[in-house]
Amino acid sequence: MAKKVVVAYSGGLDTSFTVMYLSKEKGYDVYAACADTGGFSAEQLKTNEENAYKLGAKGYVTLDVTKEYYDKSLRYMIFGNVLRNGTYPISVSSERIFQAMAIARYAKEIGADAIAHGSTGAGNDQVRFDMTFLVMAPGIEIITLTRDMALTRQFEVDYLNKNGFAADFKKLKYSYNVGLWGTSICGGEILDSKQGLPESAYLKQVAKEGSESIRIGFENGEIKSVNGTVYSDKVQAIREIEKIAAPYGIGRDMHVGDTIIGIKGRVGFEAAAPMLIISAHKFLEKFTLSKWQQYWKEQVSGWYGMFLHESEYLEPVMRDIEAMLESSQRNVSGTVEMLLRPYCFETVGVDSANDLVKNKFGEYGEMQKGWTSEEAKGFIKVSSTALRAYYACHPDEASKIEKEI
Repeated sequence: MAKKVVVAYSGGLDTSFTVMYLSKEKGYDVYAACADTGGFSAEQLKTNEENAYKLGAKGYVTLDVTKEYYDKSLRYMIFGNVLRNGTYPISVSSERIFQAMAIARYAKEIGADAIAHGSTGAGNDQVRFDMTFLVMAPGIEIITLTRDMALTRQFEVDYLNKNGFAADFKKLKYSYNVGLWGTSICGGEILDSKQGLPESAYLKQVAKEGSESIRIGFENGEIKSVNGTVYSDKVQAIREIEKIAAPYGIGRDMHVGDTIIGIKGRVGFEAAAPMLIISAHKFLEKFTLSKWQQYWKEQVSGWYGMFLHESEYLEPVMRDIEAMLESSQRNVSGTVEMLLRPYCFETVGVDSANDLVKNKFGEYGEMQKGWTSEEAKGFIKVSSTALRAYYACHPDEASKIEKEI
């Protein structure tokens, strides 16, 4: 009886080669599984299925994990305002984990002997797939032809064409990974640290002029509404924000960071919805959270984003961080108004019943209502005690500072 192998199939060159090679050369019963985290259109999925069978797959399945991706990752990334190095919304990094988990579940479900993916040996994805499979599907062999055979693109294309699969895999200047939480762009000018991406490199071109307001409503930290329309399906809310904002060219940037394997990596991206949502959410939190809630959220959120990027989603501490992030959102409700323009946006204002700026104790820079002027002077004097004590003991340092000012 032939061995069963599940191929994590995207429809790209590497995974197409893997399906055909394992079927034709190794005699496996190949099951192609496309794990969709929101980046495939219905048309693309249909083409993937047709091509998988042409390549020799015995079975094909689309695993739609978009809702799971939101419920178990994106909502916490929003709660934490997570941006890698303060820039990148960790789109591909987080997607891969959920694609790998879906593939591992499917492989166990059909009793597969092996799982295959198309990652190379020079990137982060090999770590994300392998680590997830090792934890979630222990004992199942992991096959990586592209990595282990050191395959070139031309070798793969020639092999497919020779064996009757004539799909056109042109070597494009840029490679794209499209997902619910943004599109990453690799290649071209990105390979030269001195250059940025031209307008033509972006998939979503600027088509709107002037300005436009958008109102994003939140309830307990989650998106509730867009321009007054309430969404029970948060994925649809994200897509609606993307639809409104992407034609302004919003959310474009370049990220440079440390890869899991230790080298530096550079990637361009366009992520209109993630950047708007995170900015709006963070703005609302400034009005509704205490100083120390914001401070400690920022500390754990940085770790949460780093662990996601470094394939540590299954680390138990992530559930603890998620519990803290969720607890912090109990008063993060209200509507944020933002103004969109070509290539940029700005936060305008917040309407929230939990607005801490509105209080009975005072208005910043205007009038105090919760204390007297004498109490203010006493507070300031007591607060300065530690500094006064230090410089009374070290007058030489005080004199030095005076001269430098």
